Amino acid sequence: MFGNKSKLYRAAKESADTALKYAFVGRRRKKRDFRRLWVVRINAAAREHGVTYGQFISGLRVAGISLDRKQLADLAVRDAAAFGKLVAQVKQTKEAAA
Repeated sequence: MFGNKSKLYRAAKESADTALKYAFVGRRRKKRDFRRLWVVRINAAAREHGVTYGQFISGLRVAGISLDRKQLADLAVRDAAAFGKLVAQVKQTKEAAA
């Protein structure tokens, strides 16, 4: 803190209270932000293989593959070949169901 916030009690207390409020909100916001990032990454990787995000996620459920979005996004970024195999399996399951 600098200026009045380091010298005057009321200003320091108000500043600390505001900081705590933003920290509390930020901890909740971080969860939302990461989920949005994962969805964007999965969607981009799925569209490279000709499938939308919604089709991919529903296909995973039908195929019985239980990977969370964090793991899927990590696969999409770090191991494109493995993600491609997942997309192929989803497409195969969709064709078998249709």
